[in-house]
Amino acid sequence: MLKEKKAKIIDGIAEDLARSTVIIATGYQGMTAKDMAQLRQLLYRAGTDFRVVKNTLTRLAADKANKPQVMSLVEGPVALAFGYGDIVEPARVLSQYIKSTSAVLQIKGALLGDQVLSADGVQDLARLPPRDVLLSRLVGQLQAPVRRLHNVLSSPFQGLLTSLQAIIKR
Repeated sequence: MLKEKKAKIIDGIAEDLARSTVIIATGYQGMTAKDMAQLRQLLYRAGTDFRVVKNTLTRLAADKANKPQVMSLVEGPVALAFGYGDIVEPARVLSQYIKSTSAVLQIKGALLGDQVLSADGVQDLARLPPRDVLLSRLVGQLQAPVRRLHNVLSSPFQGLLTSLQAIIKR
């Protein structure tokens, strides 16, 4: 490869490393080109880029992007999924793809911020509910004490109202 072309590839990987919120490392050996194209489409719809990377170029890009933790995931033939938005969606898409197609794709681990996750950690991440469900649960938990306080404070008035209605009906 020409030196300029390698520099351009390193810059591209470094930019992806810097922009991404989650980076999932996968072992892709044994997958057909058709399977790879199908997986790339699924991940693209989820706002994730999926690319096969060379380890030496990734090492240089990781140094350039100040993400040396990535190198603990890059061993042997590796493809990286770069998630730019929701951190759960790339893990969910990869996990569902593996289950639905019985593909030979293996999840090796992930980098979430500065934290390195194992393959089991990525599976746990994939099992999380979507972001909007988590937010609605949080709002429900925040509203619960206020709702209980309202019920306690309005209970005497409800009793008085019931008594007055019973008197009126007589």
